[in-house]
Amino acid sequence: MTQNYQHDFLDLCMRLGVLRFGNFTLKSGRESPYFFNAGLFNTGEGIAAVGRAYAAALVASQLPFDMLFGPAYKGIPLATATATALAEHHNLNKPFAFNRKEAKAHGEGGTIIGSPLNGKVLIVDDVITAGTAIRESIDLIKTAGATPVGVLLALDRQERGTTSARSAVQEVREQFGLSVITIVSFNDLVQHIALSGQKDQQARLHTYRERYGQED
Repeated sequence: MTQNYQHDFLDLCMRLGVLRFGNFTLKSGRESPYFFNAGLFNTGEGIAAVGRAYAAALVASQLPFDMLFGPAYKGIPLATATATALAEHHNLNKPFAFNRKEAKAHGEGGTIIGSPLNGKVLIVDDVITAGTAIRESIDLIKTAGATPVGVLLALDRQERGTTSARSAVQEVREQFGLSVITIVSFNDLVQHIALSGQKDQQARLHTYRERYGQED
């Protein structure tokens, strides 16, 4: 981890309680020594900082894209904040859109709000677990006649799935041929904790990686 925005992002996550350490039971049933909850980016200052981190990671990747798409629900504020930060800090004025969970039967109708899906579309979300939201987003984008080109995430947990030796991020790359950009990875988190001198947390993270870490 060498970029300032990565260190700043992890500091922000810990300060806001988005990233917590302890004993957490995940949906997979695994006992995790840490938990990441993007729903706690719930202040103006917090979501603005998140948008800057997403935008910085995206610009650093040099991935060509035409617009952003945020899957409901967490992807909605994340895509909005990223589009704002791209315009304010990188002189990139990109359109964005997001979806409703259920189609609207009156007014303008449909499931998509914001800019029409067009061109090369980048999906913005927090993390990938089962990959369900990503698959649904890909279907929506392709149905609209646009092309999904990648996924922008806050965190790559870098752990294998419950039924696969590959991680969720690896499976998205392999199954759909999409680029996956992340602000930080699990390895970045371990490094950050080591630099902060939290040896107990570092040891627990190492143990978790040895047990559930993805294949290279």
